Amino acid sequence: MGRVQDKVVLITGGARGQGRSHAVRLAEEGADIILFDICGDVEHNDYALSTEHDLEEAGSEVEKTGRRAVTAVVDVRDRAALADALKSAVDELGKLDVVVANAGICPLGSDQPIDAFANAFDVDFVGVVNTVHVALPYLSAGASIITVGSVAGLLAEKAGPAASMGPNGSGGAGYNLAKQFIDKYTMALANQLAPKSIRVNVVHPTNVNTPMLHNESMYKMFRPDLEHPSLDDALLTFPMMQGMPIPYVEPEDISHGICYLASDESRYVTGLQLKVDAGATVKF
Repeated sequence: MGRVQDKVVLITGGARGQGRSHAVRLAEEGADIILFDICGDVEHNDYALSTEHDLEEAGSEVEKTGRRAVTAVVDVRDRAALADALKSAVDELGKLDVVVANAGICPLGSDQPIDAFANAFDVDFVGVVNTVHVALPYLSAGASIITVGSVAGLLAEKAGPAASMGPNGSGGAGYNLAKQFIDKYTMALANQLAPKSIRVNVVHPTNVNTPMLHNESMYKMFRPDLEHPSLDDALLTFPMMQGMPIPYVEPEDISHGICYLASDESRYVTGLQLKVDAGATVKF
């Protein structure tokens, strides 16, 4: 216990899924948590996003560990709102040590308009850049910036632009491109901040057991042969993504990596692409 004792951590997309898991894990290890989430839906993203109730619950789970939580409803696409909310949170908690740029969406479907591409890219990449850049003035030597990419995005890049469309449509293409840009951005930023002893790393998960994975649009991507595939249908093909014979990893599996990169155990680790992917990248 105490691996991030008395650190202050900002997590975007913190109301549920991976973000909430990271928040609770880091709080259990001694951190105070700033939780931002949009708490509303984004156009062309078919599955429902978080609610204000979800954000309140996430904050309560952090506080149950004995640590402090500051929550705010913020859209990561709005840099001015992010800056205002972060200033207020830092004023309350006193400092900022770690940034986890986790917020993301994955709108899928072959018949989506180009707006789906724009929305996915704006949330998944521009939102990461906004989060990191408003946080930079508060960070000093020993701080850690962690971005969240995607193994699926990396694999789509290897397969080429045409493959990144497929049944995913415009939204899927925007998602894949955003995650590829996150990877490149993280490596470039790590080089810029290394002389300041601020570390920057990216975590690339495979399929994760969250609402982003469990919706009909995602099931259809894995089972395009069916008009309305169910979870049971998708479970037959989910394991094809990984080298290990599993359908997906759990949010906690990603949180373990986040905790390591947030802690001083990784004080000399920067520019790392941490792939929590059950062998997906080596398989393909």
